[in-house]
Amino acid sequence: MSSQEHDATLIFADHIANHPYEALPTEAVRAAKIFLLDSLGVGVMGTKAPHVRAWLDGLADGSGAGRGRVLAMSDRLPTPAAAAANAFLIHNSEYDCVHEQAVLHPMAVLLGSLLPTIDELGPDLLIDGRTLLRAIILGVDVACHIGSAVNTGLKFFRPATAGGFGAVAALAILHQCSKEQLLDAWGLYYAQASGTMQAHREGLPLLAMQVGFCARSAVTAIHLAKHNIPGTRNTLEGPFGYLNLMEDGYDKNLLCGELGKIWRITEVAHKPFPSGRATHGVVDGLRQMMQEHELHGEDVAKLEVSVPPLTYRLVGRPVLEEMTVNYARLCGRYCLARVLKTGHLGPQDFDPQLIHDPDNVHLAKQISMLEDSNPDPNALSPVTLKLTEKDGQIWHKTVDVIYGNPAHAMSQEAHTQKYLDNIGLVGTQVHPEASTLVDMVQAIETQDDCRVLLDMLTPA
Repeated sequence: MSSQEHDATLIFADHIANHPYEALPTEAVRAAKIFLLDSLGVGVMGTKAPHVRAWLDGLADGSGAGRGRVLAMSDRLPTPAAAAANAFLIHNSEYDCVHEQAVLHPMAVLLGSLLPTIDELGPDLLIDGRTLLRAIILGVDVACHIGSAVNTGLKFFRPATAGGFGAVAALAILHQCSKEQLLDAWGLYYAQASGTMQAHREGLPLLAMQVGFCARSAVTAIHLAKHNIPGTRNTLEGPFGYLNLMEDGYDKNLLCGELGKIWRITEVAHKPFPSGRATHGVVDGLRQMMQEHELHGEDVAKLEVSVPPLTYRLVGRPVLEEMTVNYARLCGRYCLARVLKTGHLGPQDFDPQLIHDPDNVHLAKQISMLEDSNPDPNALSPVTLKLTEKDGQIWHKTVDVIYGNPAHAMSQEAHTQKYLDNIGLVGTQVHPEASTLVDMVQAIETQDDCRVLLDMLTPA
């Protein structure tokens, strides 16, 4: 038996083939609807981030006309460019859902790719709601099983790179690809996969653009595979495959051993705050402390937080006098300073004027963030907080499960309101009845043509 017959891509391809919509568990379908709505909302809100117009214009340069729509924008681009645009919008505000074990935002590349493909195929092949849900569930399964199997820290930006494997799986479902075409497409995608943690370290919008690059590559890979271009077959586990080159180590049993037993979409967490997920534990812990003890920012003399190594690596960065918006979203001390000021953390807290306000910068610099001895390289919790009031009273808080995780989930009311707040930020950039999408997504399996989603979330 040749080595390629052991590559996990074969097992993933069989997993997809063996699970038509009717075979998918109810809880997975329910979760897919929740995170479809959430991702659409944060994508719409992403049009308010810096560099959006320049990003779209750059993608359009030299690409010719297209019919792929972009969330909350009037642009129509070729499918690969529109995929890059939508994926960037979904991730650029650090507000999109996350799989904590995989350290991966599973919907950004995936849904960014799917939306313009629905437009591309629409005239000849209508994508109904059941097909869309199946593509989401199985695509998330692929990406998050890959990410969950990795037992070393990030070098490449996994939401982009591993997320692209999930996007290829989802696109193959929409395109009705054969197993051989899917295997080729994964190899063709891997040849284009890109995106490192350097953009994260520097706090650049390039981080979310890397998500866009991988969405574009996923679409291109499917197009090439449909034209019978061969791709590598030892794409994940070969000596130069993804798991041995772009990652440093993985657990083979976790890679495929739980397929069909654990549906990764049911493990995905909401992001209640528009900041790096690694900030969420300390942000929510501080919010809880302030509410429980009726504290106000002016009462606080000192705040000290202790976090796992991954959390510190991701958001323990120093406070700068001139932070970019992207840098501030990934700066734990800045996020905590805004909670001390307002008791909450929302999109308004990342206005450039607030980020550069000397009082906010000074307050953020007074907060202490330390790395603990947690041995798990992918752990985001537990985190601990120690708050000292000016009168000497000391309060302690430990957060084991971060708010938004399924074990500490946002209520339906809360995540629905998040969607409504996000579309409310863009006004006439969406259909006047975009709020009705809440009920539409709840019954998306009854839709015959999913282009209606873009009809509601682009200018009338």
